Amino acid sequence: MAVVASAEAGLTAIAKGATIVQLRAPDLTARQLEGEANALVPKASVPVVVSSRCDVALAAGAAGVNLPERDISVAEARTLMGQRLVGRSVHSIESAVAAEREGADYVIFGPVWPSPSHPEQKPQGIQALAEVAGAVGVPVLAIGGATSERAEECARAGAAGYAAITLFR
Repeated sequence: MAVVASAEAGLTAIAKGATIVQLRAPDLTARQLEGEANALVPKASVPVVVSSRCDVALAAGAAGVNLPERDISVAEARTLMGQRLVGRSVHSIESAVAAEREGADYVIFGPVWPSPSHPEQKPQGIQALAEVAGAVGVPVLAIGGATSERAEECARAGAAGYAAITLFR
C-alpha cells in the first residue's frame, strides 16, 4: 500500500508497483481532498482508499476508507461505507482485535521500524507485528520503516504486506 498526499503521487506510486493506494492528506480541506480523490480514483488501476473521510471516499467512488485509531469506530464507518473497504490503523494487539471485531477488512500496524515520517513514535518491532498478525483473522499490513528489502521479513511475521510513504515516491 502506498500512502500518498496527492493524485499525482498516487499515480506515481501505482507506476512503481503499489497494489493499493491510501490518499492521506490531513492538511487539506475536505473540498481539496475530494478534488485529489476525484483526480486519482478514475485513473487508478488499483483500489484507492481515503484516510479518515468516509464522505470523501463515497463522493469520489473510492474503494474504501482507512481510519486512524482516534477516528470514528469501524462499525460506524461500516454503516456509512456498506461493502466498501474499511481499514484501521492500529498500534496494539488490543486495537487490532477490536477493529476486526467491529468489521474491519484489514489493519495497518506500526510503526514496526523507525520511520522518518513519524520520528517521535517508538518502533514496536517485527515480533509485535507477528503477534498482531497472529491475533486477528484479517490481513495485517506493516507500516513504519517498511521497505521492499523488509517485505520478506514482514511476510515471515504473518503480515499480508506493508504500507509505505517514502518507498513509492
